[in-house]
Amino acid sequence: MRDRQQSQGGGDSGAGAGAARRLSARDIAALTNGELVGPPDATVSGVAPLDRAGPNDLSFLAARRYLQYFQRSSAAVVLCKPDLVQEAPEGPACRVLVRDPHVALLSIIPVLYPEPAWEPGIHRTAVIGAGVVWQEPVAIGPYVVLGGGVRLGRNVRIGAGCVLGDGVQLGDDVQLLPHVVCYGGTIVGNRVILHAGVRLGADGFGYVPGKTGELPRKIPQVGRCIIGDDVEIGANTTIDRGSVDDTVVGPGTKIDNLVQIGHNCRIGARCLIAGQAGIAGSTHVEDDVFLAGQAGLADHVTVGRGARVTVQGGVIGDIEAGATVSGYPARKHREFLRAQGALYRLAQIVDDLEALVRRTDGSQR
Repeated sequence: MRDRQQSQGGGDSGAGAGAARRLSARDIAALTNGELVGPPDATVSGVAPLDRAGPNDLSFLAARRYLQYFQRSSAAVVLCKPDLVQEAPEGPACRVLVRDPHVALLSIIPVLYPEPAWEPGIHRTAVIGAGVVWQEPVAIGPYVVLGGGVRLGRNVRIGAGCVLGDGVQLGDDVQLLPHVVCYGGTIVGNRVILHAGVRLGADGFGYVPGKTGELPRKIPQVGRCIIGDDVEIGANTTIDRGSVDDTVVGPGTKIDNLVQIGHNCRIGARCLIAGQAGIAGSTHVEDDVFLAGQAGLADHVTVGRGARVTVQGGVIGDIEAGATVSGYPARKHREFLRAQGALYRLAQIVDDLEALVRRTDGSQR
């Protein structure tokens, strides 16, 4: 452990950034365990969609609706699902046949676009509180503020303008992008990425209503905000501390930008939470749940393991494990689609009913 080391460094280094890297079709096939069809010496230096790929680009064909772009693409090499290529033999001559092109890209992109090297050190403008300790190497950027008793693991990188309150703990290999704020007592696990503007550990929205004309009384928030290993949290997302319990985000969960998670929530492992979702206090989201964009969860509900809430789904009651729900209030997805279909047919039904009434009235005259 080291404490209060000062230097001019701290932050990412530009060394190696933007350097041209090329991969041959032979290399791509080896990296992806794919079957090479075409010239093995074709090379690429970037990745692009089929309709915008040029003669130096790698592209990918993963769905039938993109066959029209594949047939006209100028890409040098294309990662393809074998069954799709059989449907459209015309297209770029060099293909690498793989079961899942999106998964194959995970092996290619880090090679073509390596992360820039970062330089350890503490910037001279950083403010380091009493009792701060860390394990070398770390990088602490300009105008960072570390409160008393902060503990940093190995390979921690803290971007410009971040603020860590008293007693905050960060594990190994954590990266904080600029202007992240962790309130006092926040605990962050290993290999976590917090994007710009993330706020962890703010007070939850807890008040006791007063009598008419009286101000609401604030409930003290004394719990912690705990983030598990391998979590990634998008820009400007906020996660409140617990009131009397802890707010917990489980390992491997990925959270998009502009998400709000209220106090005392328990988010399980490997969840995917898309942008602008909102989770009210004391809600339990079990493992492997997917919340689509603008999904809203009321307080004190449980979303069962593996459940899915579609775009703008409004959850006001418990959701069983494995269910897919839609609409407001959220209901089973198939039931929601049937209800929507009936609603869209309602205008024609009303027209038919009015015509029937007119015919009946005419016959009675």
